[in-house]
Amino acid sequence: AAAKQLREAIGAGFQPILLDGVTGSGKTEVYFDAVAEALRRGKQVLVLLPEIALTEPFLSRFTRRFGCEPVAWHSDLRASQRRRAWRAIADGSAKVVVGARSSLFLPYTKLGLIVVDEAHEASFKQEEGVQYHARDVAVMRGHFEAFPIILASATPAIETKHMVEIGRYAEVTLTERHADAQMPEIRAVDLTQDPPLRQHWLAPSLIKEIDANMEAGEQSLLFLNRRGFAPLTLCRTCGHRFQCPNCTAWMVEHRLMHRLACHHCGHVMPPPAACPECGEEDTLVACGPGVERIADEVAELYPDARTAVVTSDTIWSPARAAEFVRAMEAGEIDIVIGTQLVTKGYHFPNLTLVGVIDADLGLQGGDLRAAERSFQQISQVAGRAGRGDKPGRVLVQTHDPTAPVIEALVSGDGPAFFEAETDARRAAAMPPFGRLAGIVVSAADQGDAERVAAAIGRAKPTIEGMAVYGPAPAPLAMLRGRHRQRLLVHAERKLDVQAVIREWLGALDWPAKVRVSVDVDPYSFV
Repeated sequence: AAAKQLREAIGAGFQPILLDGVTGSGKTEVYFDAVAEALRRGKQVLVLLPEIALTEPFLSRFTRRFGCEPVAWHSDLRASQRRRAWRAIADGSAKVVVGARSSLFLPYTKLGLIVVDEAHEASFKQEEGVQYHARDVAVMRGHFEAFPIILASATPAIETKHMVEIGRYAEVTLTERHADAQMPEIRAVDLTQDPPLRQHWLAPSLIKEIDANMEAGEQSLLFLNRRGFAPLTLCRTCGHRFQCPNCTAWMVEHRLMHRLACHHCGHVMPPPAACPECGEEDTLVACGPGVERIADEVAELYPDARTAVVTSDTIWSPARAAEFVRAMEAGEIDIVIGTQLVTKGYHFPNLTLVGVIDADLGLQGGDLRAAERSFQQISQVAGRAGRGDKPGRVLVQTHDPTAPVIEALVSGDGPAFFEAETDARRAAAMPPFGRLAGIVVSAADQGDAERVAAAIGRAKPTIEGMAVYGPAPAPLAMLRGRHRQRLLVHAERKLDVQAVIREWLGALDWPAKVRVSVDVDPYSFV
């Protein structure tokens, strides 16, 4: 019935459709029916994926269904491959394109359907240069060219659910897993009652479950959304912390590659033998865990286990992702330790245990969407467990099992959680019930940034239903060697924020060496 609804939308003009299905419900196979219908009508189809690494497994799946490969578009392509793809898209011979968010802007001649897979993903938001959200641009392109858009997700964004509620988007739901597979059992591990050993990160109850999986010959996944070995390195003697010289951020230790790296600007340095502050040797200690540190703990506990660390440092291309998928499917890996890269789209029938190492990590900071994003991420990673005929278990390690996010995950009551989050947003007039816009002023000289930001603040318009906060130093006060100041605009939904900001900033002048960027509906507040 779901596939029939999607097929009927093809050729019927503009219609955004939310395909809301639990993890493992076969959303991909359902929207493949719509793709087949669009092809039958002689139309081109674009499938947007949130991660380049997902492209290769998706291409294999597509080829099995349709007997031919689609055209791939992402930053890993060589110049010659890009040229070939561009020409094929422009002359209409490329019938199906699978790509990252930039593939939205290719010169299709007869585009008849866009599918946004994992439509809730924050990585669809372009933060640098021209700022846009690929999900919203896809909807606008469908509106301009009069064809349907399918937004597929197991955990749709509050903004998308709101559009369904007010009747702008249609909704197709899949409530059961494919082939009678059961949803995994989710359990919270209270780290205050069941703590790991000192300088270890796996609770005894999680270790017990991994033991059972190893004995049964089943695969396990340990999830921690933090790359590297440790997020902070400091000196035991003098307390010196290693900070990036270009950013207000700590250097992250990557022990596999023997370097300290900044995850914001890419600055790298070898770990020194002695502290640069006090000169003492062998006093540098790693604070906190990253996936590499969890991998070390797993190697210590299970010396014979075959492990894989899956992050953007190890799976940097579609080919590497395909090799990982092949090894998992062949049963050559016992335990996977990964970041958010492993939460999306993968289907491993023998993976029956998921351990979330630190469920509290994503709830820190003042991000508007922190709770929603944590729920989505943990739901997605939990959805990797028990996708075949073996039941799955998920253990979520937390210091606060009574937090609304954790309670919703354990009870499986996602709708109640989203309803509470939506009510909180409505009460605060936050998106989608209000508008936000971030104005970031940056300059190599701190004084220049402060002066321009102050001038923008002084010139702010007085408009009913709009408030301007700041200027103030951005939480990431320095990025890539540039000092940053932020202003935040909060306005009523009905106000045309873009027009107001255009007029406000258009009347001002500032030196060419100062950059002012505007991000309407920001996803990042740093």
